[in-house]
Amino acid sequence: MKVGRDRRDSRWDAHREQRRVQLVGSAIGAIRRQGAGLGMDEIAAAAGTSKTVIYRHFGDRTGLYTAICESVAGVLLAEVRRATADALADPAHGPRAAVAAGIDAYLQLIESDPELYRFVVHRPLLAQGHGGRRGTGDAADSGTDPVNDLVTVIGDEVAGAIAGYLPAPSGAGGTPVARIWGHAIVGLVRGAADDWLARPDGTSRDRLTAHLTDLAWSGLSGLAPHAQEVRS
Repeated sequence: MKVGRDRRDSRWDAHREQRRVQLVGSAIGAIRRQGAGLGMDEIAAAAGTSKTVIYRHFGDRTGLYTAICESVAGVLLAEVRRATADALADPAHGPRAAVAAGIDAYLQLIESDPELYRFVVHRPLLAQGHGGRRGTGDAADSGTDPVNDLVTVIGDEVAGAIAGYLPAPSGAGGTPVARIWGHAIVGLVRGAADDWLARPDGTSRDRLTAHLTDLAWSGLSGLAPHAQEVRS
């Protein structure tokens, strides 16, 4: 016979989830103020609590890092989806404008939140050593990589936008070519974005978006010559 959870236990689920959200929000605020290299002591102090309490909610520093990544991913993915959808909904625009809008949404996060981006992508918290009651602080211990998961989701999103306007045959093994193109564009943007952040040379976000869109679209339009290029 299946036994349900005790109501006295389940009624605290919402409270625990709310507390997790609060702790993630405090950590993100601390990262913005103090930089990507802050440690667990600074994160706990910013939240007005102890590392023990944080570990109680997240297990270890990897759990906290993953939760922060998930929060950032949710915001970024929503922005990419909104930007590309708005571009595609405008009859005066087209797939090229959608590619530009998606690239710009990604770069906007870096421009507005550079320390948070560094924290997510370069994993300084996990490089600081072992911590917590389980695991070693290595993302591999949890069997997941939040950054790669985020890149995969965004790549699939871009692929979906491409597939709607640039129909193409499947590649080897039946893999849709649009998926290959979508993930290639994400890799292109991420590599250029990392360099833009690490070695600023005065290039504006708008200018970088234009350069990357030109490069991405020249490849896409060449591979799918039937697609109509519509500039915004």
